[in-house]
Amino acid sequence: MTSDGTRERTPAARVVDLTKTYGTGDAMVRALDGVTLDLYAGEFTAVMGPSGSGKSTLMHCCAALDTADSGSVHIGEHGLTRLKDKALTRLRRDEIGFVFQSFNLVPTLTAGENIVLPLAIAGRKPDAAWYDSVIDTVNLRDRLTHKPNELSGGQQQRVAVARALVSRPTIVFADEPTGNLDSQSGAEVLDLLRRSVDEHGQTVVMVTHDPVAAAYTDRVVFLADGKVVRELRQPTRESVLEAMAAGV
Repeated sequence: MTSDGTRERTPAARVVDLTKTYGTGDAMVRALDGVTLDLYAGEFTAVMGPSGSGKSTLMHCCAALDTADSGSVHIGEHGLTRLKDKALTRLRRDEIGFVFQSFNLVPTLTAGENIVLPLAIAGRKPDAAWYDSVIDTVNLRDRLTHKPNELSGGQQQRVAVARALVSRPTIVFADEPTGNLDSQSGAEVLDLLRRSVDEHGQTVVMVTHDPVAAAYTDRVVFLADGKVVRELRQPTRESVLEAMAAGV
């Protein structure tokens, strides 16, 4: 605890003065403009902002899927800018989970095989107790032998979340994870991400445009024109809508 009685927060990821541009000359777009941000361990954080605000670029740079022009990203103790390709690949595999809007499952593999695929590629077996816990959390035990085309969209996204969790990463990034889902399936996925934080101490960072989704989180960070412009703690749908209406 800190001196004012609040809980000490440890960053799972830290971004310092991150800048990223696309294009050149008059066509240059400054996607990130000096972003500094701590993403705290054991918390569920939403990143919001209008289209073109830089939220997906920020997430991709944090997840080592893209590189910034300048500034630094740390995942735990690892500084991304100093890592060579092989070390970056290992970091992505061992420390980072990623949930895509489009599920990104391998269609020829069963749900169970998709879940353990990153570990199988690394030549590792899942921890049996943790694997069971993840399968129970995502409520897919009776679907593990089904291929993706035999699953609903919500079930496919739950497979994708389980795949992101099974290696026990330092941080899970989710890019519009409910964007392709109906409201009920979306609520199931959001509840699953919320429970992974509350019950397993996972750190989750989610890009979303949906105030309902943001209300599941502990903290909302708002971007505009590549800058962090505001944040909310313990957000509600109404407080997020108010912030959006105020022009962030």
